[in-house]
Amino acid sequence: MMKFLETTVTIFLLSLLFVNSATAQNSSDEIRSMLEERDEEIKELLGPEGTEYTDAQRAELKEIINGVIDFEAMAREALDDTFNTISEEEWNEFVDLFSTIVRDQSLNKLDIYRAKVTYNSIEADGNEARVETLAELDNVRTPVNYEMEFKNGEWVITDMEIDDVSTASSYHRQFQRIINQKGFDSLMNSLRKRAERAE
Repeated sequence: MMKFLETTVTIFLLSLLFVNSATAQNSSDEIRSMLEERDEEIKELLGPEGTEYTDAQRAELKEIINGVIDFEAMAREALDDTFNTISEEEWNEFVDLFSTIVRDQSLNKLDIYRAKVTYNSIEADGNEARVETLAELDNVRTPVNYEMEFKNGEWVITDMEIDDVSTASSYHRQFQRIINQKGFDSLMNSLRKRAERAE
């Protein structure tokens, strides 16, 4: 009887391992397919080097580039402990300003989206995943990595690392320096001015 129970438990655990492995593989394939499709859409819209864009084309590019980013997650990481000290109204405005600024900056150097992308690894664990890629443009190779989460039925980017520098951490350093020196209200005033220039 004991031998039977041990065998049953072993089979059960192995089946769980197989299911988890298959789920992770399916997630990895889904993530890669989504990112590759996004990359192709961006390159198609970009056209050849030197192309000039209408406001409508720039707006479409901005939407495709940023459409898979979870700005709330990135904003919360950037704000860190200060998140617990502000009101819901302040938080909502902060996210709105933050996303406006990041979305605008994504169009500063459009040529980078012409880079050839190599996928080094995609590791999915439940609702979280890490994607490591190498972007090559003009013989310059730059590591570009993504932290991702599965939310509301789709994979979204919660942070990006470019040349080993985290976007959320970079903003966190900037924001905390202002908050520590001048307070949260000063940070918000600064973000409002930057957002106005972006619009």
